[in-house]
Amino acid sequence: MTRLTNLIGVTLGAGLAAFAVTAQAEDLVVSNWDGYMAPDAIEKFNSATGNSAELVLHATNEEIMGKLIASKGKGYDVVFVSSPFAEILNNLGLAETLDHAKIPNIGNLFTDATQLKYDPGNTFSLPYAWGTTGLCYRSDLVGETPDSWMDLLEPSEALTGKTTMLATDRWLMAAGELALGYSVNETDQAKLEEVRDLLIKAKNTLLAYDDTTFYSKLVTGEAELVQAWDGWCNYGIGENADIKYIVPKEGSDLWVDTMVILKNSEHKDAAYAFVNYILDAANHRWAAENILYKVPNKAAMDGLDPALVEQYPNLGMSPDELLAYEQLRDLGEAQRAYSRIVSEIKAAD
Repeated sequence: MTRLTNLIGVTLGAGLAAFAVTAQAEDLVVSNWDGYMAPDAIEKFNSATGNSAELVLHATNEEIMGKLIASKGKGYDVVFVSSPFAEILNNLGLAETLDHAKIPNIGNLFTDATQLKYDPGNTFSLPYAWGTTGLCYRSDLVGETPDSWMDLLEPSEALTGKTTMLATDRWLMAAGELALGYSVNETDQAKLEEVRDLLIKAKNTLLAYDDTTFYSKLVTGEAELVQAWDGWCNYGIGENADIKYIVPKEGSDLWVDTMVILKNSEHKDAAYAFVNYILDAANHRWAAENILYKVPNKAAMDGLDPALVEQYPNLGMSPDELLAYEQLRDLGEAQRAYSRIVSEIKAAD
């Protein structure tokens, strides 16, 4: 999600990352974002399985990808990355081809979660969390309920200066692409330039580009309408019940964060045991209950407290609803165009 960042930074930064220190080889090494699984998950896994695992943190996809590309995946065993980056790892030959017989808890996944377009059949990745990107707003402060991306990109006079957009390339571009009826994986140059022009115009109405504190701005009232990942909007809802989330009528992307076992892992059996442990219903449910993201695990979601879904309605979105939206994919060389265009948008007066 917020962790899906500029692939060009990965490619150009790979050489610079060659000096990166990886964890000691005698331990199973899991790399994840901070706070993205239970604080005691590693300890409990070690206790339950007799393995010796350790957690190392990465702040962004590009950070861990730089290290993985430089080391060819050596020194790491399981990594959490967003789906386009899992796709890249597979295309580079760095992802293990999964043996499902070693992951019995894969049966807990929703059937739809086993047929995601970037990896049909979960051949190289396992989905950990999934969701949408939409509009998060103060229902007590805005006038009419926003229902279109254009409500954000061409706000009313009353909302001007009280909106924020995500700064990360793919999501900033996606807002414009969806507003204009284009794919969130669009590569046609003329269409991308049209998106650029729309987003430059929208820039002049913004309070800020903001990937991390937009929900806090809603809580304080500094912002009234923001582009948001659904789970992050939930953080605001938890502090102020007047904050609401909606997917605009033009749609959303479907983002997916995944677990990948590295082909060069020196602890394959332990790596399989770890991803299977995470896919246990109770273990996977932790993410939905504590980071307020939907998980693609039917057994986990079936056990969710209905009161939690009542408080955070987007937790109740069904797989069918989610799969109606286009999945973010690896753009390949087209990512350069996205990076260039986003730079032009942010540099524009």
